[in-house]
Amino acid sequence: MTRALRTTLLILLLTAIAGVGLIVHAWREAHGPAVVRRGSIALPDWPAGAPPITVALASDIHVGGGAMSPARLVRVMDQIAAERPDLALIAGDFIHGHEAQTAHAAAPALTRAFRRLRPPLGTIAVLGNHDNDSDPAGVTAALRRAGVTVLENAAVRRGPLAVGGVGDDYSGHDRLAETARQLRALPGARLLLTHSPDLAPEMPADISLLLAGHTHCGQVVLPLVGALWIPARHGRRYACGIVREGQRTVVVGAGLGTSMLPLRLGAPPDVWLLRLHGTQRPAPRASR
Repeated sequence: MTRALRTTLLILLLTAIAGVGLIVHAWREAHGPAVVRRGSIALPDWPAGAPPITVALASDIHVGGGAMSPARLVRVMDQIAAERPDLALIAGDFIHGHEAQTAHAAAPALTRAFRRLRPPLGTIAVLGNHDNDSDPAGVTAALRRAGVTVLENAAVRRGPLAVGGVGDDYSGHDRLAETARQLRALPGARLLLTHSPDLAPEMPADISLLLAGHTHCGQVVLPLVGALWIPARHGRRYACGIVREGQRTVVVGAGLGTSMLPLRLGAPPDVWLLRLHGTQRPAPRASR
């Protein structure tokens, strides 16, 4: 065996070892606990005298997929519950795949896991494209059995908030104008919850906060290259995290499960804990 051949074989071996190690790391990242991210957002229409609240944002559970077993879903719900948010908002894609039979099989796991989330102001959810493609009625029923409020182009009030749940833009179920109309009829600081963040540029000026998921923050993000694919019309504009554009704030979570391959790299599963409050600073205490 020549020196050149030995060198080539060694390079191939090291490359294979590195590739296997990378896949193992990506598998562990996809199956691990959610990273807890925190942010603080002021809302201009916050009710006078109302204290701040903490909202948990999660999305893209994809139960039934390779990275989200029923047991892991329970663990993740327990992790969120342990943070003791005042309100939980879930931005769609509860189901893995696009088949009705998958949604039917996953329904008991959804109900069992979401019963463990009991924030004081409740849990609100919207459906995602996978839910709409599989069995939206079945997914909705499973969540409602767990006490979750499921919104489809509708709005509700929770504490100091008026929450509008917009249908998924990616699968053509969004009715933004109708949701905004219902939202304006409610007292409270306004926010929108939806699956895909693509409708952000169309938000009315009197609604300043949008919470979404869908992008998985790229799911596989390579050094120097970035995300291999972001399923969004606006590309990287609303790919991940907190995006501020003028008076508008968009928060996009990485999600908890995976799509296609049960792997994550550089985009770990996450849950956002957002402290929402008014724009006015509290008056200083009088000195004694």
